[in-house]
Amino acid sequence: MASRLPHALLLSALASTALWPAEARAHAIVVASSPAPRETVTKGDISIAVRFNSRIDRARSRLVLLRPDGLQEGLALSQSGGESLEAEVKGLQKGSYRLLWQALSVDGHVTHGEIPFEVDR
Repeated sequence: MASRLPHALLLSALASTALWPAEARAHAIVVASSPAPRETVTKGDISIAVRFNSRIDRARSRLVLLRPDGLQEGLALSQSGGESLEAEVKGLQKGSYRLLWQALSVDGHVTHGEIPFEVDR
């Protein structure tokens, strides 16, 4: 039985470390946003924030606002970092908008998507 103990310890250590690197390789997935998908906000100035499940490379990530008239506006990212992209948008008028996002996660993979929202009043 004593000879099996080192093998059991080795298998246990390998099993626990096999799961650990998977966390570092996770793609960037949106876990929260402001505005939230399909949320209605009041017209004027708003803060945009998209938070991901992992650290992202801000230099190679972006936010683009697609306005109701079809015009696209690249948004200047604030100096926040880590797991989120943030920007300020001024002068939104009533209509349907889409926030297009692209994020490069630390695993080297680019993910992208969109967050639709409405502006009213």
